[in-house]
Amino acid sequence: MPPRTTPTERQKRLGSELRKMRTAAGVSADQAAGLLGLDRAKISNIETGIRTISPERLRTLACNCACSDEAYVNALVSMARPTGRGWWERYRGSLSAGLLDIAELETYASRMRTAHTTHIPGLFQTSDHAIELFRAVLPPLPEHEIALRLAFRMERQQVLDGDDPVKYVGIVHEAALRMQFGGRKLARAQLEHLLTVSERPSVHLLVIPFAAGTFPGAGQIVNYLEGPVPQLDTAQVDSSHGPEFLGSEAQLAKYRAHLDWMERIALSPEASRDFIREITDNL
Repeated sequence: MPPRTTPTERQKRLGSELRKMRTAAGVSADQAAGLLGLDRAKISNIETGIRTISPERLRTLACNCACSDEAYVNALVSMARPTGRGWWERYRGSLSAGLLDIAELETYASRMRTAHTTHIPGLFQTSDHAIELFRAVLPPLPEHEIALRLAFRMERQQVLDGDDPVKYVGIVHEAALRMQFGGRKLARAQLEHLLTVSERPSVHLLVIPFAAGTFPGAGQIVNYLEGPVPQLDTAQVDSSHGPEFLGSEAQLAKYRAHLDWMERIALSPEASRDFIREITDNL
């Protein structure tokens, strides 16, 4: 296949994992090239996600790098297999690559954990709530851009639907529940929708009340997307210039610990729903 011009975050992650495997085994790029019958430049391109690698060559590389973690290798092979164009590709050239990467990672995640302090998670937002957020962007977005982002956000929510929805743990702070974006009527409708979504078997919604006090990462939005094996998890955090994707062992351990702490201090799912109902009734 011809080289890619813009590899996705998932494709780049596969390449970085192969580089990590190769270097951990002390195998040089030249040795890998000889082993796989490729030139050295192609090895570099594979490890940056620009070029594909066949499942057969990937297994050959893993074998010669003495990688004995069968589940890990199988997960890499699954990532390497050709897939059809994802629905998010329809937005390429219209929305930022980072947003498309989030949708792709959500689609392939085995479980998701998110933490939001001042916003309702995007996958739980009503269209009216999302529009209010898009209209609060500086510089202001033109109406056609708002419509495009709304369509994309609503389409992302399909991972919660169907016969095999992703398992989702959403941690939401009381501050986010009390934000009246768009006024009281719209805020009430958003909370009622949140209660409806929280009843789904695949959704585990947990509320952190003000009374819970201090916890790490309080000011961050964190999306933690679990892969088929822990080594392939991804932590995504928001920044003013767009999403950042983290995958090193230390980074993943840090955000797992953050989310574990938040889950410990949050209300149970049942108590969380009661808490949301109380706020809704008082609007």
